Amino acid sequence: MLGVYIHIPFCIRKCPYCDFYSLEYSDNLCDRYVDALCTAVKAHKKEKCDTIYFGGGTPNLLDIRHFEKILNTVFNAFDVDKNAEISLESNPALCSIEKLKAIRKLGFNRISIGVQSFCDNELKALGRLHNAQQAENAIYDAAMAGFDNISADFMMCLPNQTSDKLLNSLQRVFQLPIKHISAYMLKIEENTPFSRQSLILPDDDLSAQLYLEAVDFLENNGFAQYEISNFAKKGYECRHNLKYWKREEYIGFGPAAHSFYSGKRFAVKRDLSAFLADPRQYFITDESCDEFEETLMLNLRLSSGFDTNSVKDDRIDNVLKKARLLEKYGLLCINNGIITLTKQGFLVSNSIISNLLYN
Repeated sequence: MLGVYIHIPFCIRKCPYCDFYSLEYSDNLCDRYVDALCTAVKAHKKEKCDTIYFGGGTPNLLDIRHFEKILNTVFNAFDVDKNAEISLESNPALCSIEKLKAIRKLGFNRISIGVQSFCDNELKALGRLHNAQQAENAIYDAAMAGFDNISADFMMCLPNQTSDKLLNSLQRVFQLPIKHISAYMLKIEENTPFSRQSLILPDDDLSAQLYLEAVDFLENNGFAQYEISNFAKKGYECRHNLKYWKREEYIGFGPAAHSFYSGKRFAVKRDLSAFLADPRQYFITDESCDEFEETLMLNLRLSSGFDTNSVKDDRIDNVLKKARLLEKYGLLCINNGIITLTKQGFLVSNSIISNLLYN
């Protein structure tokens, strides 16, 4: 079954590290956008879908009437599975118990809260709108509103971050009703405010140390790593995001949204004006995807790894030959033809994948 991604390209203000497509929110612009978005959804042929994911931007900026209109449109346009995972990304600064209850009542059953850190100094440096207490309150309020599946986003390798600061942030997780954690290493993207500042970031050795300590800490406290940056209690892995890494089909709606459908990769321009003028406009980013390369590349992000027995390709023998060399360095493991990266391997996954495919 398909996954459906809905992009909400609005924020109160843009964080200095963020390269996702988003613009400043306005009521009028949002109304027009929701109308255009629904037009785009209606244009897709009716198919079965079992995940719906609202990302952004800041999706919880929308009014309840917007959510209701979009969800009703999706349910009318697609054959939505009765056990579908319906996720919403949320900014803690904009989470009220009343709104969370209304969102839950509409059918959302998973919420991802952008905590980033439980250290107020780090949140200030990241340009976030919330403080640590607001993040904690948002999580408790989400649970009170009826959300059982609550995820929290964290960022690692921040300016001046130490092991103690990171682990203190993660320690607070275990007092909260959280079932899933995404922990991403800060990456300085081009043309963001952070790229124009002289930031004191952890060096490679400290970054590796922070990552490995976080992985061990989370796993020792019941959050199993199932992807390079994602950890979950059993049964709470993000079903929508797993579609990306397992190379399953998904359709994205909204400017900058991507799709993988019928063996082709599509995208929508990062241009809200163009989307409002013609919301059904897509362009092909890759018309003939290399299934073998993509499967290896995406599957190796997962702790379940890449099963060489599941694909037929002349390159398999060469990949296994190079993988056996890397296994000696503790970067990956091979078990019955399944290649899995170790924790150390995850740190240099791009290099490993490049070595297996091209070198």
